[in-house]
Amino acid sequence: MITTLFWDIDDTLLDFSGAEAASIRQTFSVIGIPVTEENVRLYSDINSALWKRLERGEITRDEVLVGRFETLLRTLGIRADAMEAQNIYFSYLGEQYAYLPDARDVLDALVGRYRMVAVSNGTVSIQQKRMAASGVDQYFEAIFLSQIIGAEKPGVAFFDACFAALPDVRREEVLLIGDSLTSDMRGGENAGLCTCWFNPHGKKNTLGVHIDHEITSLPQLITLLKTIG
Repeated sequence: MITTLFWDIDDTLLDFSGAEAASIRQTFSVIGIPVTEENVRLYSDINSALWKRLERGEITRDEVLVGRFETLLRTLGIRADAMEAQNIYFSYLGEQYAYLPDARDVLDALVGRYRMVAVSNGTVSIQQKRMAASGVDQYFEAIFLSQIIGAEKPGVAFFDACFAALPDVRREEVLLIGDSLTSDMRGGENAGLCTCWFNPHGKKNTLGVHIDHEITSLPQLITLLKTIG
């Protein structure tokens, strides 16, 4: 029986991809990088690769945050300060938030029926600001951020810390909902949790990560929960 929902935030409830794209364009215009789709994709590819290295424990969060701009500027041959670029980007990103389609309605339908917990790798200063501004933080009895815990999803240590703080929550009664195969689904698999992959774009699971359930829209979660109890 599922009593508790562990929710990823970015690109599961809040539209992080849209916020990122808008913020990086604003940052480019300030630091002198041509605002083109090619350059935005280049940043996204560099950023994604570094975050995956962080998930594998190969680099630190600071190496991700500044390193992505160091790599971008070096690749484009543009002389600018990577730390300044990072600070400018964060100043814009903290102001950007929007719910994904149906996210708020689904949260409204489930809050009070299930215990709701947020589990995120998002940078503390930005995630707390976006969650408060959007009001999504009000849905959760606990919010666990990897930067505070000192361990990242998909590491078992992250989830062990969550359960240590919630001693009355049993792992077999938790459903983890998230969009990322590498952090959410693999994290759930590592921690022995039932998982639900939110996959609105119909991506293929090419990584061989175990997934218990898959949905393409958030309202499908309500039906799923009625099915699995």
